Order: sequence, then C-alpha cells, then structure tokens
Amino acid sequence: MSGTRWLSDHEQQVWRSFNAAVSMLRGHLEGQLQRDSGMPHTYYEVLVALSEAPGQTLRMSELAEACHSSRSRLSHAVARMESSGWINRRSCPTDKRGSLASLTAEGLAALKEAAPGHVEAVRQSLFDVLTPEQVTMLGEISAAIRNGLGPQCAAALAAEDGEPPPEQPH
Repeated sequence: MSGTRWLSDHEQQVWRSFNAAVSMLRGHLEGQLQRDSGMPHTYYEVLVALSEAPGQTLRMSELAEACHSSRSRLSHAVARMESSGWINRRSCPTDKRGSLASLTAEGLAALKEAAPGHVEAVRQSLFDVLTPEQVTMLGEISAAIRNGLGPQCAAALAAEDGEPPPEQPH
C-alpha cells in the first residue's frame, strides 16, 4: 500500500483524542437520557426534529435526514415511539408511498421533561469545559467535517434504503 497516506504521530494523537472525546460524550449523554428520562438519544433526536418542524410533522424521509438515520432504522424507532403514544404515523395525502410522522401531546410532554436535564448535561460536558474561542473553533471544525462527509453519508443512507445515490452538484 505505497499510496497510503499514514497519519503522522501528531495526527494519530489528535485522532485518538478526538475519537475518545466523541465516544465519551456520546456515552455520557446517552446514559443521562436513559437514566433521567428513560429514552435513548435516538428518540430524543426524533422528538426534537418533530417539535421544530412546521405543524410538528415531517415525512419519514425528511425525519430520517434530520436525524442522520436510514429510513429502515428510523422506522423501527418510530414504531416503538408510536406504541408509547409519542408519535402518530399516517399516509401522506400527496404520495401514497410516503408516510408522515407527527408529534403527539404525550411526545411533546416527554421532550419537555427530558430537555432540561439533557441540555444541562450538554452544557456541563461540552460548553463549560471550552473557552468562547474554542466553542467558535469547534463550530467551524464541526461544519468542515460535516460538509466534507455530507455527500458520502447521503449516498450511504440512500444505498441502505435501496435508492439510487443522490446527484452531486457539478
């Protein structure tokens, strides 16, 4: 593999530190939501996306995109949330193949109950340990990574859902 661009010692150190930080943060936030609200982070993300949508309703494909999830993975989560009374699903009136997910009053109440503890956990574990300048840099770095990965992630999710990859801008 002579074409492999191996990481330098410094890059390897940064990569491992970043990877550990992301894993630890995800685990901490997942544990906080499970312990305090009895819900996985995935459910919280779905509730947030629906709460911010017009009419608190999204097409399942839009909800999957908002949650960075495949449609099949999201469909399983929504089915469980539907049985908890947090979400209603119905056929899309303009496209019989599509379906809409709507936040219920019970789902909004669950989100309102979970949000304060979750926001405090995010604040304590992320923002309180950074300076304002580091927060700005983290935002810029996160946007650069997200923008760099966006096309590949969209193509992977489309392939997972059995769809042709989205067209890339020229």
